Amino acid sequence: MQLRDLDPFNADEIALVAQRMRDTLVEVEGAERGAAMYTMAWLENRVRWHLDPANTRARVVLALADGDTVAGHTIFRIEHDASGMFGLISTTYVLPAFRRHGVAQALLECAEAWFRAQGVPQCCTWTSSTNRPLIGLYARNGYSEAERGPNDLTGTMMVRLAKGLTTS
Repeated sequence: MQLRDLDPFNADEIALVAQRMRDTLVEVEGAERGAAMYTMAWLENRVRWHLDPANTRARVVLALADGDTVAGHTIFRIEHDASGMFGLISTTYVLPAFRRHGVAQALLECAEAWFRAQGVPQCCTWTSSTNRPLIGLYARNGYSEAERGPNDLTGTMMVRLAKGLTTS
């Protein structure tokens, strides 16, 4: 497996990541609700937003298997709030055929390494409280639940999983 940044000039890669963002929503929220949350145009624009340094410091990373098959992706960025700077892993998706083969683990390690290199002291992700596979992955990597709150769009309980990072 190889990890590489998404090509910001490749419309097919942007569309693929957007589609898989929708696939994540469908898996977690159900077909009707997940597909209705955002249009494909909005999702593609969200991917592009992450690729523009004028908007944010972020990366969109693809996991390639079997040559050029995109087995998964993750999007992560640096955020700031009243307590300071933190890393946010905003989405991760792995094709079902490649799950339980270390793809999500490699993507998580990539995000954490980048955050450390940027001097980010903590990273987190938000997910549905029903997303047991992702919650399990993060728990195995030292994350704990830091916050709970309803998702305004769906009413689903969301959890924020967080972990302190050492930069040495």
